[in-house]
Amino acid sequence: MELVMMLIDFILHVDKHLQAFVQTYGAWVYALLFLIIFVETGLVVMPFLPGDSLLFIVGALCGAGLIDYPLAAGLMLLAAIAGDQLNYSIGRYFGPKVFQWENSRFFNKNAFNQAHNFYERYGGVTIILARFMPFIRTFAPFVAGVAEMTRSKFTAYNVIGALIWVIGLTAAGYWFGNLPWVQANLSKIIWALIFVPGLIAIIGGWRASRQNKAA
Repeated sequence: MELVMMLIDFILHVDKHLQAFVQTYGAWVYALLFLIIFVETGLVVMPFLPGDSLLFIVGALCGAGLIDYPLAAGLMLLAAIAGDQLNYSIGRYFGPKVFQWENSRFFNKNAFNQAHNFYERYGGVTIILARFMPFIRTFAPFVAGVAEMTRSKFTAYNVIGALIWVIGLTAAGYWFGNLPWVQANLSKIIWALIFVPGLIAIIGGWRASRQNKAA
């Protein structure tokens, strides 16, 4: 329970914790940033680590001169791409092993074909949009691997999505993160970065479910 509370405190006050880490450990902050982004995007069991808020805060710290922007953004971009590739590979490897018996209760051939066809047709948009949605960005590449989305197609959209996600949010933090109004409302902005994309995903899933039932 204590570990959970510490994690929640880190997520909600990531600006203060990162700043303290920089002051204490200096350049090791770059290794920490790479590790957080890589683990969140690469391991399907770790979807709760900060993503959007972390990128924004890192951009703000870069704007304040505490962190080098090109180095931090470059490492986090590499971590985001490599993490999704690992997650996809895990899904691609374990999916067939879990579903290898077509007559097992774990395998539904029709559902698998539908998932595969969906990712072949719309997987690119899914991979890109998922970057901005907590939890979903961790599961989307894994499901793409399980559904056997073409690797070359996945890789292309993985890189595009990572570029938009990392560069977009860090740049926003760099340019706007140190404005007085933003600093005064930073905790609210962090909450918004966590819950608004998730709420949009939930509403979208609910509407899609209703449309499928109606069809």
